Amino acid sequence: MHITLIGAGAWGTAMALAASRHPAVHRVRLHARDATQARVLREQAQNARYLPGIALPDTLEISSGSLASLWAQKAEDALFVIATPMAGLRGVLSAMVGVTSPVAWLCKGFESDTGLMPHEVQAQVAPDLMAGALSGPSFALEVARHQPTALVAASTHASVREALVQAFHGPALRVYANNDIVGVEVGGAVKNVLAIATGLCDGLDLGLNARAALITRGLAEMTRLGSALGAQTDTFMGLSGLGDLVLTATGDLSRNRKVGLLLAQGQTLAQAVASLGHVAEGVYSARTVMQRARDLGVEMPITEAVVALLDGRLSALEAVQALMGRDPKGEFA
Repeated sequence: MHITLIGAGAWGTAMALAASRHPAVHRVRLHARDATQARVLREQAQNARYLPGIALPDTLEISSGSLASLWAQKAEDALFVIATPMAGLRGVLSAMVGVTSPVAWLCKGFESDTGLMPHEVQAQVAPDLMAGALSGPSFALEVARHQPTALVAASTHASVREALVQAFHGPALRVYANNDIVGVEVGGAVKNVLAIATGLCDGLDLGLNARAALITRGLAEMTRLGSALGAQTDTFMGLSGLGDLVLTATGDLSRNRKVGLLLAQGQTLAQAVASLGHVAEGVYSARTVMQRARDLGVEMPITEAVVALLDGRLSALEAVQALMGRDPKGEFA
């Protein structure tokens, strides 16, 4: 296959490495945002900013320049994977109108100004694309290190699911197909918000009981919102639901969890975000998740508490007290 990763951050680089190592010997290109970034990647033979110490193979082509040049060279077995943050997705998709090859994105979250999920953005700006998402419990660093990982290829188009499996399924990376792109994207977005809450819980040293309760009740919130948006409930017990939530809420490589830990230590939101050096999508998605839930009449108290914390309306301890002070109810009510 001819595989192009658009965006040379941590995820774009990690998935380019995964594709380059594939037994099928794919032709892989990593497209950087500008010529300077591309030149540095070539000269250093690594992505020192995002994945220091991990060598880029000689077979990996590194490009820059206009996006239109990427699909001007037509190949029957081409696959394009967008590896920008959520904020950059609309611009890339807008430039892909008329592309006939399968397209997928790696970003997770809701667009901050519109409240749309990735597939909704695509339906709005490039509705004719054969597109989908590659998601699931995964840290870019571990994928880049060739550590065992399982992902979900989600699309309503079988050809997109099959292309993603063909491109990435290999000895260290399993790719499972799923036609429920709504559920996969809800899981990928909401888990980031819940990870902030879990980081807060751990930062306040509330204990493992509290962490388990928070993750479980968070999964219930995720499922309620997903169901209201038309997702299949089974999806939330899979890799992109429970799996991604557990990883992001408990893993030390989680940027969203780190935000919660830092807020618990008394840092301001600006200080916490600045210290990361990377995007923490949960910070930008939390308010949108809350608003979409409210619009649908879906109760999401953990998400509401996270937003109040991020907005400075509640302190870390007050956010916990607000959750613990809620009236009793049935577990599945």
